[in-house]
Amino acid sequence: MVTRVRRFLGEVRSELEKASWPWDPKEKGVKKYRELIDSTTVVVVAMLLLSGYIAFWDLVMVNIVKLLVP
Repeated sequence: MVTRVRRFLGEVRSELEKASWPWDPKEKGVKKYRELIDSTTVVVVAMLLLSGYIAFWDLVMVNIVKLLVP
């Protein structure tokens, strides 16, 4: 059992060494995660805009239905 775990961890390590990371390993601190922070910001802003758009049209449709249904 222990040998299987060690072999698995060794394979995981070798695969992670092959991975290409989106930052320069020489960078330190927040600069290292700039791409991640920027991408997250774009997603959050897009979700806020989309939710505002949906909320607006939901309000419009509710008022139209109120006018049509006595």
